[in-house]
Amino acid sequence: MGRLDGKRALITGGASGIGRATALLFAAEGAGIGLIDRDAAGARAVAAEIGATGGTAHAAIADVSRGGEVDRAVGDLVGALGGLEIVVNNAAISVGDDIAAIDEATWDLNLAVVLKSQFLVTKAALPALLASGNAAIVNIASVNGLLGLGEEAYSAAKAGVINLTQNLAVRYGGRGIRANVICPGTIRTPIWGERVARDPRVFDRLAAWYPIGRVGEPEEVARVALFLASDEASLVNGAVIVADGGLTAGLRRMASELQGQPAE
Repeated sequence: MGRLDGKRALITGGASGIGRATALLFAAEGAGIGLIDRDAAGARAVAAEIGATGGTAHAAIADVSRGGEVDRAVGDLVGALGGLEIVVNNAAISVGDDIAAIDEATWDLNLAVVLKSQFLVTKAALPALLASGNAAIVNIASVNGLLGLGEEAYSAAKAGVINLTQNLAVRYGGRGIRANVICPGTIRTPIWGERVARDPRVFDRLAAWYPIGRVGEPEEVARVALFLASDEASLVNGAVIVADGGLTAGLRRMASELQGQPAE
């Protein structure tokens, strides 16, 4: 018996990375899956992969920063699945860095894809979630929303995701919808592709900052999302779950310097 038997889940950014890993895991745990992504081939490939193992999955192609496309995609998927109990807002981009170097269009793009999309998808899915009477929203933010780690537009958008989730939890917790947010650290996903092409050792260097000695994998975030989406998390609402290998627990290198020891 799967932990999500009988439930229907909508996952944005489901064609790759954390979204793909979450879709595959949720399907393996018994959920029917609705994927939203602008990568048509990728989303359909994940849906086919789920179908090949006996699961149910449908793909809808949409730009999650555009309300009309989101309304159509969510409506089509809810209709195909026959209802909805779970939303995982995962779609994101990260473009630009220093606020002095990016332009207004870059700022707007980050906020539209990272933050506005979660508003649009949640609003479109809300009637079906309320109708279910026992629903869960799992939003994917980032440690960038908790700390000053650069990428100002992306980070500000992720901080907004955290606050949006908390407000959803407070407003709708009494109406049968739990809302929680995951803040991953560095995860080995395709969003890093261009950076890895320029700097193949980037993950090795970043690992030095993580107390567990490595960066994360998409499947590890998916397992946190599975718990939050399942009835096992029935008391968890409005929580900010950090999945970062201990990065935000403390600065190991700084601690070593304070103790007069070489950095590990």
